[in-house]
Amino acid sequence: MLLPFFNKNETEAGCDEAGRGCLAGPVFAAAVILPKDFAHPFLNDSKQLTEHQRFELRPIIEREALAWAVAKLEAPEIDQLNILWASVMGMHRAVAMLKTHPTSLLIDGNRFKPFLASAITAW
Repeated sequence: MLLPFFNKNETEAGCDEAGRGCLAGPVFAAAVILPKDFAHPFLNDSKQLTEHQRFELRPIIEREALAWAVAKLEAPEIDQLNILWASVMGMHRAVAMLKTHPTSLLIDGNRFKPFLASAITAW
């Protein structure tokens, strides 16, 4: 199970992508800010959940989250950026769409560019 937060003094948004392993089609990225006391037995790395568990958890997260957003990048943008940086761009876009602005980002991955809302279209 994931820890409920990394730093209790920050407003943290967790970011992840889906579709990066596909050979064709879009890539999606999401950002979510959960309450510090949010807990659910399925809350874990999505790759460790069954499809049924992911579908069950989604509406709970959407209902309980302080803020959440999903971004989609299509094949032409993926081809221009490459799949890694398209995934990162998707995370940036999702963070920019959050109604509550995080003070810290928790990224599922080991490569990222610093988030600056004004720089999203500059890539």
